[in-house]
Amino acid sequence: MRDNSSATLAARTVILPSQASGIWLGLLGVAAFSFTVPFTKIAVASLSPLFIGSGRAVVAAVLAGLALALTRQRLPHGRQWARLAVVAAGVVVGFPLLTSFALTATPASHGAVVIALLPAATATAAVLRGREQPPLAFWLVTAAGALAAIVFASLHSGGFGQLHWADLLLLGSVVAAAVGYAEGGLLARELGAWQTVSWALVLASPLMVLLTAVSIAQQPPSAGPGQWLAFAYLGVVSMFLGFFAWYRGLAVGPIASVSQIQLIQPVLTICWAALLLGESLTWPTALGALAVILCAGAAVRVRLKPEPLQPAPAPPAVPPVPSLQSVKD
Repeated sequence: MRDNSSATLAARTVILPSQASGIWLGLLGVAAFSFTVPFTKIAVASLSPLFIGSGRAVVAAVLAGLALALTRQRLPHGRQWARLAVVAAGVVVGFPLLTSFALTATPASHGAVVIALLPAATATAAVLRGREQPPLAFWLVTAAGALAAIVFASLHSGGFGQLHWADLLLLGSVVAAAVGYAEGGLLARELGAWQTVSWALVLASPLMVLLTAVSIAQQPPSAGPGQWLAFAYLGVVSMFLGFFAWYRGLAVGPIASVSQIQLIQPVLTICWAALLLGESLTWPTALGALAVILCAGAAVRVRLKPEPLQPAPAPPAVPPVPSLQSVKD
């Protein structure tokens, strides 16, 4: 068949747009997530962090339940429920609550630098969960990224080695999200990408409803239109619709390229913090973000780099068969 035949052209038009759409869907998901920290900072100005962290999950759980019911998704079974509990604990409960409380005492741009550890932390969690054996370079750059984030946070807290309680919450949120992402990535192969997040939201909904009720009893929510719009974004986009684009982009692929788009998320977040909140972009913040992003990018690249193929062992030598003449001799 000739290279310029209609069949060849048809094959090319199917493959190339799918790869491009994977990149754009991943970028759309990252752009949606990049507003999470600034909008959380806006919301905590009037609403309690407990209400924000739990209430946004309740909003997303309602949407997830409707989506699962309308599409008639099959129920998870057996150990899948336990694995969904891990995803829910990290992504639905841990990350939203910890970041909400942390951002009551730290600027959004500061939080974005610490959370920039997430790609490397997710790669580490995936390595441990999948029992992979990455090269030494992976552990070195991951440790360097963690050290850079800790140094940045401690210097901003008043001196080297002095971490503010908000920084500890941010580091905890990174660990929680990394574990949830790693387990969710494996479980998505069985349940589907958005289905995994939706089931995790539904599973965590009783706890989050209870926490929302407690927060309302302690401090009845009262906020202006800006704070309520920020809260609505956190519940509808950050906790639900953003995962549709992000996981769909990873599914379309190429996954190695799409996953690295997450490295631009802290840059976008710092820009939104400057534009929406008026936070000043200082040199320490810029340098800290650059150091963490470079280390996270190196960790992701090292993990995604395929190991070189080992040469196949040579077959054992076969002794020569003696000729008839040699036998007679």
